[in-house]
Amino acid sequence: MLKEAVEGQVTVVCNAIAASVQFQVEPVGRWFEAFLKRRDRNVSASFQELEEEEELSEESEDEELQLEEYGMLKTLDPKDWKNQDHYAVLGLAHMRYKATQKQIKAAHKAMVLKHHPDKRKAAGEQIVEGDNDYFTCITKAIEILSDPVKRRAFDSVDPTFDNAVPSKAEGKENFFEVFSPVFERNSRWTSKKHVPKLGTMDSTFEEVDTFYSFWYNFDSWREFSYLDEEEKEKAECRDERRWIEKQNRASRAQRKKEEMNRIRTLVDTAYSCDPRIKKFKEDEKARKESEKKAKAEAKRREQEEKERARQAELEAARLAKEKEEEEAKQAAQQAKKEKEIQKKAIKKERQKLRTTCKNWNYFADSEAESVKMMEEVEKLCDRLELVSLQSLNEMLSSGTKEEGKAAVQQVNAQLQKEREAEVQARQASRSSEQASSGSGGGSKGWNEEELQLLIKAVNLFPAGTNARWEVIANYMNLHSTSGIKRNAKDVINKAKNLQKLDPHQKDEINKKAFEKFKKEHAAVPPTVDNAVPSERFEVSGAEANAAWTTEEQKLLEQALKTFPVNTPERWEKIAAVVPGRTKKDCMKRYKELVEMVKAKKAAQEQVAAKSKK
Repeated sequence: MLKEAVEGQVTVVCNAIAASVQFQVEPVGRWFEAFLKRRDRNVSASFQELEEEEELSEESEDEELQLEEYGMLKTLDPKDWKNQDHYAVLGLAHMRYKATQKQIKAAHKAMVLKHHPDKRKAAGEQIVEGDNDYFTCITKAIEILSDPVKRRAFDSVDPTFDNAVPSKAEGKENFFEVFSPVFERNSRWTSKKHVPKLGTMDSTFEEVDTFYSFWYNFDSWREFSYLDEEEKEKAECRDERRWIEKQNRASRAQRKKEEMNRIRTLVDTAYSCDPRIKKFKEDEKARKESEKKAKAEAKRREQEEKERARQAELEAARLAKEKEEEEAKQAAQQAKKEKEIQKKAIKKERQKLRTTCKNWNYFADSEAESVKMMEEVEKLCDRLELVSLQSLNEMLSSGTKEEGKAAVQQVNAQLQKEREAEVQARQASRSSEQASSGSGGGSKGWNEEELQLLIKAVNLFPAGTNARWEVIANYMNLHSTSGIKRNAKDVINKAKNLQKLDPHQKDEINKKAFEKFKKEHAAVPPTVDNAVPSERFEVSGAEANAAWTTEEQKLLEQALKTFPVNTPERWEKIAAVVPGRTKKDCMKRYKELVEMVKAKKAAQEQVAAKSKK
């Protein structure tokens, strides 16, 4: 290495420095050993030189070691060696756990040279025989401090160590001045090399978080085997030695637990008093509030954008709809104009046809034939389209009277054939539908009584009834007089066919059913001369045929609830509640409802019994 220039000395360059040349050198001997150490530790040669300098400085410090005389040394009791301060005995009270092994050995050497019994005896001092001399305390101190395990046990219970934890009141006033030395003092117990500092008020969040994470996960090497009350070496047997070990382990675990609780209390107190934590929390709260506001603002903008897009879509849809309506309106107007034009043209052609036929006296010689041909011409005017009328008028205008008559008759005959073909096709389709319904609804057809019974059952058991179509089929089988048993499939198929019928056919079926009902109730059976007419059928035709409305039905049901069976003159009171109905009407309606309910229950019970089987 180049020597450092002395202050005031002038450096002179005599010759130009030659260019550097790189050589590959193989280390040998102690230099090879140093090379392997550097390679294993991944350090440079300059770093090793610094370490060597540090070792040399430690050796120089050992030479300059200052020992503090312990005034109480000669008064110590060798038997009470556990309660003595071994560092103070060797004169290292000012260095304590920071003292190296070399310093400890040097201190012990100095104390032996000064306090050895032979030295003191030669100086004329009186010596205590055996192990009762205070020099035994020096021997015990070097025995404990020279052994790393025993020294660690003694350092764990260092009598000069302050285990106190500052209170919250002290920490809030001067946080860094109070807690910084406390953490510095307790950091000696960590198993890790690098201990983060408490820092200052300007420390970043990462630094503070690293500090508290380290102390909340503090790994302490402190143990309390030095305070064992019993020594297992003194045990007389193996069982006693095991018992002593068990007692010592329990006491060590308890003290270790108390120590970790003390560290946790220290960290919790510092965390609660740390002004930086409060500042970080406020900053985090402000950040979250700003993020929340930004999020709400973004959401509001998004909603506004969606609303604008929706309004634009609505506006576009409205314009498109208006355009479509306008186009449809124009198309309708155009169609209307065309229809009007066609209507006028048809009217013109019809008038022309009538005029032509009238001029030729409707191609007849007699009045009767003239009337007949007039009817034929009117039929043509009603049935022919514009093109047909125009072609017919052209034929009439270009031909003779006989040709015109033949043309009119020919067109009428053709129209008659077309109508007949249409009627036949309609009848064929109707017969095919009936055949298909007959094949799906049973081999036998349905008479009017069964149709009326089916309509009544469908109204009696509305949609939602449990096993509705089975109930309807059982109801029909109970009340039908045809003797044909219908199942649910037959009933469903027939009901679908009835729905397909046009309104005129439905009205015709209902009309026939009403006529049948009227015929059955109009016939009065013969009675005995002195017999009194039945009260049930002693009503006028208008009263018998008057149907009950929904409002009247509701009033009747409410009156039946209001006036129970034991009410005197019950039916007179019920009739008074239902306007327009007599006592006999109410009684008759009540009996019909009872029969209807009984029939409904019977059909449902029969279906339930079949389902259980």
